[in-house]
Amino acid sequence: MTNILISKLNNQIIQCKKCPRLSAYIKTISINKVKRHAHEKYWGRPLSGFGDSEAELLIIGLAPAAHGGNRTGRMFTGDNSGDWVAKVLHNNGFATKPTSHKIDDGFDLINAYITAAVKCAPPQNKPSKEEINICSYYLREELLLLKNVKVIVCLGKISFDTLKRMLGIKHQKFFHGNKFSYDDKTILCSYHPSRQNTQTGRLSWDQWNEIFLEAKAMLSN
Repeated sequence: MTNILISKLNNQIIQCKKCPRLSAYIKTISINKVKRHAHEKYWGRPLSGFGDSEAELLIIGLAPAAHGGNRTGRMFTGDNSGDWVAKVLHNNGFATKPTSHKIDDGFDLINAYITAAVKCAPPQNKPSKEEINICSYYLREELLLLKNVKVIVCLGKISFDTLKRMLGIKHQKFFHGNKFSYDDKTILCSYHPSRQNTQTGRLSWDQWNEIFLEAKAMLSN
């Protein structure tokens, strides 16, 4: 039943056009492609979450990448952030392979589900407050449907702040490694594995891996 309900929600997400600026942007960049992907057909629509509907681990990102998920049709697929996500999930037993390049590449999640605070790629990776609020409806529905989730990993401040507002969490701030309990769940905060963070050394591989080692340990207990 959960699979059916999630599939229904995902269809709603894919067809969503509630944010005119985002709808126009993902359409425009799907036509005016970057040179390295000029020969490819872009997805160019909102992106739903994906993974195991019975997952105990939920990962919340910011939004699809303009030439990553917005091109390939799957979050964290076909870009540098996706490389870090795929590798760390595979290393810790949450994915079937360490790479995520295209939608039919055999990359599947194990006891994990990936989604984002915003389902469309925003210009300059900066959704407006209104766009975040509109899209929060879908994240709220995902949280209701994913009934087995025990650990939530928030990638970046926007995803954390979105979840915080949604759940009414008080007296918690975003910083890498922050961990706290909320009801029957544990929430973990991590810097987003964007190039801006990974190539400047703000987020090292060891720091990144430690987040998922911790998530794995909590789910093993």
